[in-house]
Amino acid sequence: MATFSSKSYTSFMAAIILLLGLFAANLDLTGASVGVCYGMLGNNLPCGCAVIELYKSHNIRRMRIYDPNPVALQALRDSNIEVMLGVPNSDLRSVANPSNAQSWVQQNVLSYWPSVRFRYIAVGNEVSPVNGGNDEFAQFVLPALVNVFNAVRSAGLQDQIMVSTAIGMDLMGNSYPPSEGAFRGDVRSYLDPIIGHLAWAGTPLLVNIYPYFAYDDNPRDISLDYAIFTSPSPVVWDQGRGYQNLFDAMVDSVYSALENAGQGSLRVVPSETGWPSAGGRHGISRKIAGTYLSNLINHVEGGTPKRPGEPLETYLFALFDENQKEPEREKNFGLFTPDMQPKYPFLSFNGGKICDVSVEYNATISLKSVM
Repeated sequence: MATFSSKSYTSFMAAIILLLGLFAANLDLTGASVGVCYGMLGNNLPCGCAVIELYKSHNIRRMRIYDPNPVALQALRDSNIEVMLGVPNSDLRSVANPSNAQSWVQQNVLSYWPSVRFRYIAVGNEVSPVNGGNDEFAQFVLPALVNVFNAVRSAGLQDQIMVSTAIGMDLMGNSYPPSEGAFRGDVRSYLDPIIGHLAWAGTPLLVNIYPYFAYDDNPRDISLDYAIFTSPSPVVWDQGRGYQNLFDAMVDSVYSALENAGQGSLRVVPSETGWPSAGGRHGISRKIAGTYLSNLINHVEGGTPKRPGEPLETYLFALFDENQKEPEREKNFGLFTPDMQPKYPFLSFNGGKICDVSVEYNATISLKSVM
């Protein structure tokens, strides 16, 4: 057996630690599955360059933006932040034309690639054929999705940039129990071709998932503890799976709906989730919002009861309070105030930091690295 002096052993262990660090970096094992949505509906928000520095200083490695804002995209150059770029609903009619889609991708993606690290293009946000607010766009989502995908593929980037669309939970016809999740019957003719394309392309379905709205609509039957990850034991048992929080139940109901639609191979990415700190009817305070957010960050790396051990790439909504949104509660989803002060200083993104906030929350929250 070989022997080592204490000096040799120290050097050997240092080398091993260095190699493990490089290995982890190459595999992005410390990379984030938690990103933050950068909404811009405010007249008092900081400039794009300051926003990028804010992401960097808090180790937030993924960003969702809802339109190809040139100032934001320019500021993102060489930042190493991965970006989910939105095709606004107002652009869907145009990019449903293949030539226009090629031009859109050229101007808003290829002009910045590779110094801007696009991860997704989200073609439309929460479009619904049965929602009177945006049903006019529904007919354009599938052709726009396919055309943008083809434009990305023609540039040889289909393996680097995923093209999807973001849906809301209003397309669900049933979400309880999670194993019986199903899409609404009157949206299947709209949605089935979309998820069929995503399955063929190997691209996740983006879903905006808000336990807050479910709780706010039904506080009699949904407990606050269940909604904010503080229930001490499972609240719902479904086919041998215990659900201790509403977020998991909502995600798994979407997985069941996809299975029932014949697309069980699709992965789900929660493309928005959050909790307002003011302006709502039920369960509204900074303490409650902070509890939801910190527990979510700590939780998503472990997957759901239906998909245990599969980390959930998740995007928190939103970076700032946005004073031009309505109704009032929509103005208060920010993680930061417009002057870039954190509303929840104990939150830790993607760093393995352990934050003791027991004075306020009567708990020690371990915010682990997430992938």
